[in-house]
Amino acid sequence: MPTELPAEKLPEEHREAQLRAAAAAASVPAAFGHRLLGLPGTHLAQVNLPNRSTVPWHYWWQAHYLDCLLDAAERADITHHDDGAAHRTRARRLLRTIRLRNGGRWRNSYYDDMAWLALAALRSADIAGTRPLPTLTAALISAHTSDLGGGLFWNTSRDFKNTPATAPAALYFARIGRKDESAQLVDWLFARLLDPATGLLFDGIRMPGERLVTDLYTYNQGPALGALLALGDQRSLDRASGLITAIATHLVQPDGALRTHGGGDGGLFTGILARYLALAAVSPHLPEATRTIARTLITTTARALWEGRTEREAGGRRRRTVLVFSAAPGASAGKGPMELSTQLQAWMIFEAAWQVTGRTGRAGG
Repeated sequence: MPTELPAEKLPEEHREAQLRAAAAAASVPAAFGHRLLGLPGTHLAQVNLPNRSTVPWHYWWQAHYLDCLLDAAERADITHHDDGAAHRTRARRLLRTIRLRNGGRWRNSYYDDMAWLALAALRSADIAGTRPLPTLTAALISAHTSDLGGGLFWNTSRDFKNTPATAPAALYFARIGRKDESAQLVDWLFARLLDPATGLLFDGIRMPGERLVTDLYTYNQGPALGALLALGDQRSLDRASGLITAIATHLVQPDGALRTHGGGDGGLFTGILARYLALAAVSPHLPEATRTIARTLITTTARALWEGRTEREAGGRRRRTVLVFSAAPGASAGKGPMELSTQLQAWMIFEAAWQVTGRTGRAGG
C-alpha cells in the first residue's frame, strides 16, 4: 500500500487536490445516495435531483458511481482517513443493489454497460472484498465476433460495433489476463475507427452497410488509452502517447481544460477520460513529456470545475450542505436541477487530480 506524507508536509497542489476529492466524495453520496425502496442494506444513487419518479434506469451510471466509491476508499486508506470503511461498505451495498434494481440479473441489453460494471466489480473484489462477475465476462466474450472484422457489438440488437463497447471490454480482458483478445480488439479499433485527421477514435460502424459514425467523444479515448497501458507492449505505449497528444490537441477548451459533453450520458464522458489519463500520468513506461501533458490536462480541468462550484442544501432526514459542480469547466454550477452524471464526472476528475499530484499515490480505475 502506498503511503502519504502528513497533510502539513504535502505540496500545496496535492493538499488542495486531496481536499477537493474528499469534498466530492462526501457531497455526491449525501445528495444522491438512497436506499432502494427503503430496504435496509441497500444503496443506490438517484439519477436526478429533485427526484423525478419517471426517470429511467441508468445501470452504467451506477457502475461509475461504484468506481468513484472505490477511488475514495483507496485515497482514504493512503491518507490514513477513517472514512475508507464507509466507502467500502457503500460499494458493497451498491453492487448488490445494482443487481436487485436490474431485476435480479447482472446482464442487460448493452455490452458497454456490462463492460463498465465488469471493470468496477473487478476493482471492488480487490478493494471492497466483493466477487468478480463471470456472467459479465461471458457476455462480453459473446459480443466479440468476426462481423466487420472484429470489435464488440454495442447491444443485443447486434447492428452496431463501436468504441464505447470495444474499448472498455479490451481493458477488462487485459486486466483478467485475456491479453490476446484485448490486443485483437485494440487492433480493430485502430484499423477501423482511427480518424487519420486527428489521431482520435471515431464512435463506431453501423450495420448493414458499414456506415461509419464519425463523432469524436472524450470518453471513447479514455478506455482505449487504459487498454493500451494495460497491454504495455511498445506498440501499445507508442499508440498511447499518440492518443494523448491527439486529446491535448483536439479535445480541449481554449483555457486548456478538457472539453465536456453536457448532461445526460454525456455528463460522464470527460470524467471517464480523466480516469485513464491519470493512469498515463503516473506510468513509468511513457515519456516524461507525455506524462506531463496528461497530468496538466487533469489538473487544469479540476481547477476550472472547482472554481465553478456552488453550495446547496441536500434533502433527506439529515439535511446538510453539499457542493454542486458544473457540467463544463469554467462555468458556474448554478441553482437548477442536478444530474448524477455530471457530479460523478467532477468527482472522477478530482480523484484523478489527487492521484497525479501526489508523490507516492497511485492511479486507480
